[in-house]
Amino acid sequence: MTKAEIVNEVAKATGIEKVTVQTVVEATMESIKESLIKGNPVYLRGFGSFIIKHRAQKAARNITKQTTMTIPAHDIPAFKPSKSFVAAVKTK
Repeated sequence: MTKAEIVNEVAKATGIEKVTVQTVVEATMESIKESLIKGNPVYLRGFGSFIIKHRAQKAARNITKQTTMTIPAHDIPAFKPSKSFVAAVKTK
C-alpha cells in the first residue's frame, strides 16, 4: 500500500478531504522521523513502536575482490509491531 492509497482509504472512511488527510499523514510521518532523529522512540499503542537499533562494528567480505572491510557501528530505524498486531496478522 502506498501513501496515496492510505490517503484515499482514510479520506473515504472519515469523509475528510484528501488534501487535508494528505497533510495530516505527511505531518505524522515527519513527526515520527524527527523524533527518531533526536533519538526518541515513538510508541503507538495497539500498533507498534518505531525505535532506533544499534548495529555493532563488523567485518564484511567482498568475495569478488577477496578483500575484507570493516563496517563501522551505526544506528538504524526499526519498527516493532505490537503483540496484538502480530496476533492479528498470524490469524489472517
